[in-house]
Amino acid sequence: MAQSIYTVKQVNAYIKNMFTQDYMLNRIYVKGEVSNLKYHTSGHIYFSLKDESGTIACVMFAGQRGGLSFRLGDGQQVIVLGGVNVYERNGSYQLYAREIRPDGDGVLYERFQMLKKELEEMGMFAQEYKKPIPAYARRIGVVTAPTGAAVRDIMNIAARRNPYVQLLLYPAQVQGEGAKESIVKGIEMLKKAKVDVIIVGRGGGSIEDLWAFNEEEVARAIFDCPIPVISAVGHETDTTIADYAADLRAPTPSAAAELAVYDYRQTQLSLQEYGLRMNRLLSQKIRMNRLRLKECQTRLKYLHPRYKLQGQQQRLAELEDRLRQRMVNQLRQNRHRLEICMEAMKGISPIQKLKQGYSYVEKEDKTVVKSVRQVQPGERLSIYVTDGVLRVVADKSSGYPKGAFKVQAGEGEERQESEHGK
Repeated sequence: MAQSIYTVKQVNAYIKNMFTQDYMLNRIYVKGEVSNLKYHTSGHIYFSLKDESGTIACVMFAGQRGGLSFRLGDGQQVIVLGGVNVYERNGSYQLYAREIRPDGDGVLYERFQMLKKELEEMGMFAQEYKKPIPAYARRIGVVTAPTGAAVRDIMNIAARRNPYVQLLLYPAQVQGEGAKESIVKGIEMLKKAKVDVIIVGRGGGSIEDLWAFNEEEVARAIFDCPIPVISAVGHETDTTIADYAADLRAPTPSAAAELAVYDYRQTQLSLQEYGLRMNRLLSQKIRMNRLRLKECQTRLKYLHPRYKLQGQQQRLAELEDRLRQRMVNQLRQNRHRLEICMEAMKGISPIQKLKQGYSYVEKEDKTVVKSVRQVQPGERLSIYVTDGVLRVVADKSSGYPKGAFKVQAGEGEERQESEHGK
């Protein structure tokens, strides 16, 4: 007879499938004492539930942390809602928690969940109805017990952050019979006082101690209030209906004061920083404008008519020098040409001829005598020589006028001389 042999993985998978098909194990409430509690850095919570007869391993993954409204601790008696399943890796089963609530508060917790669901369906927790908290509140109303750590924390933090903020305290009853009516009346009174923001809260406690802030009347008073409301009930892990209905939830009353009161010192530091930045930018702007002004002054100085006139004067002086130089050059050239012409004229100049021994003869009527036939005996003549004029009378002998002068014949001709007194 053949035997079936299975792997460990197959066995664990089969057992897990059995757990999965069991409807009761998929949604089961288990109560017991918390032990071996460990908050993992990933956000998961590992713990065990034990009673006098045994222990079961439990885990709440980070995605299910919304089902835990308080800080879990060893030794607490709790009720865990979840499903039992097998972890195939080591073959062990454990309870996968989806909700955890303290044991003994089951009835109040169910009332809390029912009212929360009802008001949420009515839209009282919708984000679009949340009013913004004013950044610079001057009058802050506080609804809390007149004695206790909550009001002292709010007063101390407000005085430290901004001593000029006015706090209006309504001494409300925050626990026991008549607490919800007192809280609602405090909200109404501060609304009439026209404060800028209202803080509603108290210190920590059990679910019974905080129950006044889980009443529908308180939630409606907070929702209907036209003034922004900050809820500050209990510790960071405590959550109430008032927290959902308020415009802003603060984890503690001290945190509510931090959120409501702006830090005056920080504002002073910011103003000082802005002043330094403004002075720095102003100095930089002035320096840049001075540089621009200096540049404009330089440009204006360069474009001033006086400097233009000086430039024109300089140009005129240069042109005058050039003209004078050209005149000198032209005179030199003309003088040189004149000298050349004078040298050329010397060859044909009558004076030069006279200097060579020739003379120039004129009659009294200024007629130039070129031939003896032009002269009659006894006629007066003027003979021009180099250094003066000779006045003579013409003679008839030999056809020459009287006087001692010579006639130079041309080349090949006989030289003739005149004789005086013939």
